[in-house]
Amino acid sequence: MREVLIWQLVDSAFPSGSFAHSFGLEAAWQAGEVTTDGELQQFVSDSLWQTGKAMLPVTTAVHRSPERLEELDALHDAFLSNAVANRASRVQGRALLMTGARVWPREIASIDAQCRTLCCHSAPVTGAVLAALGVPLDVTQRIMLFVNVRGILAAAVRLGIIGPYRAQRIQFECTGDVERVLHKCADLTEEDLAQTAPIIDVLQSAHDRLYSRLFQS
Repeated sequence: MREVLIWQLVDSAFPSGSFAHSFGLEAAWQAGEVTTDGELQQFVSDSLWQTGKAMLPVTTAVHRSPERLEELDALHDAFLSNAVANRASRVQGRALLMTGARVWPREIASIDAQCRTLCCHSAPVTGAVLAALGVPLDVTQRIMLFVNVRGILAAAVRLGIIGPYRAQRIQFECTGDVERVLHKCADLTEEDLAQTAPIIDVLQSAHDRLYSRLFQS
């Protein structure tokens, strides 16, 4: 049963909100920073480390101590000074929570009620929701990293940077990066939060000023 739940959570059909976001890739592509396979792979790698250092610690902390959701949601709101990234995090967190409350109302009801007065950032909400569903911490951490890679590559396909077959190949090739990030970041706490990809952060902050946009961030 648990394996089926995990497959459901990582299925691209699961409406977690990430489909509407490029994680900064669209702005990087329009700025000419990502035009080749190699540059795209570097973007994915940098984004993975950013997720490991700037999101995973909060997800881990909330998963271990769900009663700290309000505190850590406020901390992550203060940490996300980039307005575009902050907004995207809220949108994705609320999308995950809304879906969870509709699919698993009994397990998610208390989190849903609590989050009505919170920012509902993606990292803390993910920790709370997956803990409530009984998903182990190590699996929760892998899901976060997997969804990050999948989201960027799905955006790359829709932007026309690469085709779907190449995207799947890159997804497979990123397995080693995911394990390295987990090895370094799995035990980080909220005190270890760090910005490791400042260029991506700057590019993403310009997203709202792009002449034309396919994604929200």
